[in-house]
Amino acid sequence: MNKLLVRILTGAVFGVTLLGAILYGHTSFAALFTLVTMLAVNEFSNLVHEYKKTTFSTLLAVLGGAYLFIALYATTHLGVEGSLVLFVPYIMLLVYTFVRQLYKTEGSSLDNYAYFVLTQVYAALPFALLNILSTVGATGDTYNYALPLAIFVFIWCNDTGAFFVGCSIGRHKMWERVSPKKTWEGTIGGVVVAMIAGYVMSLFFTQLNLWQWMGMAAVVAVAGTYGDLIESCMKREMGIKDSGNILPGHGGILDRFDSTLLAAPSALIYLSIIGVL
Repeated sequence: MNKLLVRILTGAVFGVTLLGAILYGHTSFAALFTLVTMLAVNEFSNLVHEYKKTTFSTLLAVLGGAYLFIALYATTHLGVEGSLVLFVPYIMLLVYTFVRQLYKTEGSSLDNYAYFVLTQVYAALPFALLNILSTVGATGDTYNYALPLAIFVFIWCNDTGAFFVGCSIGRHKMWERVSPKKTWEGTIGGVVVAMIAGYVMSLFFTQLNLWQWMGMAAVVAVAGTYGDLIESCMKREMGIKDSGNILPGHGGILDRFDSTLLAAPSALIYLSIIGVL
């Protein structure tokens, strides 16, 4: 009972903080997701160091992830002139990481190269891409919270629908080797609930029409499910239950944002295909 209470309270604080930061404005949005990016990269780096015995600098990986988010934020929301120049230091960091391996004698250089880049692509880039999503439909300003908000609403609705439908009528395992509890019935139910949420979003926001909102909801739900499976697969290979313990009752940052890591870039691709971006 105590564990359930802790889980509920943590989830409530987490949800209110996330929604509040997104709704309040681009400054709070940037502050929160810069912090989330740093924590995610730090968490993933520590897991890789433990599992693969890599020796790349966690600090540089964390700072790199934060810089990537801030550079894209400055490009999309602050209107910084010559903004592409902002990414030069980040490219220099990637080059430095490769060159640095020439002077290190411990650990595998190949693993260090590969996993440092993976910290950026897997744990940092998806959050940075939220900056682009938050510009869609902006009028008189560079920030509109509708699409970042929708990403998380669709993920939460998908998770909730999948849980209740799966518990009620779930019979056919989706991917038992990776996630024994996931069923095809639950997955389909989650997508349907997310699409209903897409319909509701279309009643309040005009950035997309009805079918575009529902299509985005389906894309986010499917991509989010695979994002969850990917993290589950990695944790299973590493032999761990949670990616961390920063969120009592919920595990680590990656445990809470695993769906977002695939859903955000997938939503960006979807919006590009339908011509919104």
